[in-house]
Amino acid sequence: MVLLAADWTTISSLATAAGTLVLAVATFSAVRSSNRSARIAEAALQEQRRPLLAPSRLEDPKQKIMFLEGHWVDASGGRAAVEHLDGVVYLAISLRNIGSGIAVCQGWAVRPGRNTSLNYPIHAPIEEFHLQSRDLYVPAGDIGMWQGALRNPDDPIRAQVVDSIESGEPITIELLYSDQVGRQRTISRFGLTPAQDTWLAGLNRHWYLDWQGPRSESLTLAAAEAVLRDHQAATERRAATESERTATDSSGQADADGGSTRP
Repeated sequence: MVLLAADWTTISSLATAAGTLVLAVATFSAVRSSNRSARIAEAALQEQRRPLLAPSRLEDPKQKIMFLEGHWVDASGGRAAVEHLDGVVYLAISLRNIGSGIAVCQGWAVRPGRNTSLNYPIHAPIEEFHLQSRDLYVPAGDIGMWQGALRNPDDPIRAQVVDSIESGEPITIELLYSDQVGRQRTISRFGLTPAQDTWLAGLNRHWYLDWQGPRSESLTLAAAEAVLRDHQAATERRAATESERTATDSSGQADADGGSTRP
């Protein structure tokens, strides 16, 4: 009887331990599933509020933009305004928000020249961005604008941008913006290219600062290197073809000259 009582005690303890283990596994699974659902819900909410800026369409209306000095510029659809007047560089871009949330401009950075994923694979450091003094909101699915000016005469970037404007070279603008609550910070790189009497605005890259994506830097750099290799191969092929054509023309001319020569 004593042995039987000891066995029932052991069995009871084992059953309790097994029940506790099953309950722990069920709790762990429930918590894990809950966390996964919360992450999915958060991602869905983020996408509902995510802004994404791009150049406006060419058919979008012209926008009149005024600066601190009372100077006005025009930014037509798909274009930018770039002016150097009285030592001040005025910059503006006609934008369209192709995202689903309101875009709030936070800052901007400018570089002379055409910046690509090869020569500038990453955006400018955050500490180099100029803070946006004016509240600029671009509604979802609609047009808006960005504006900035370089006024400091001792700013080396201002002098370089002035040289680019006067020589008709491209300019690169990087815009830092967020959603309407200051989150989902995004940097978009725009290229401004002079075309006769206007500047065309193009889009190069996007970076999400608070969320992974949209593409890893390694994939972007690999794609840029592949394009560069194809470009070099095409250039070499054209050069070889041109060299063969020149050699053929020279040989034909020599034959013609030799055939026309009489002793």
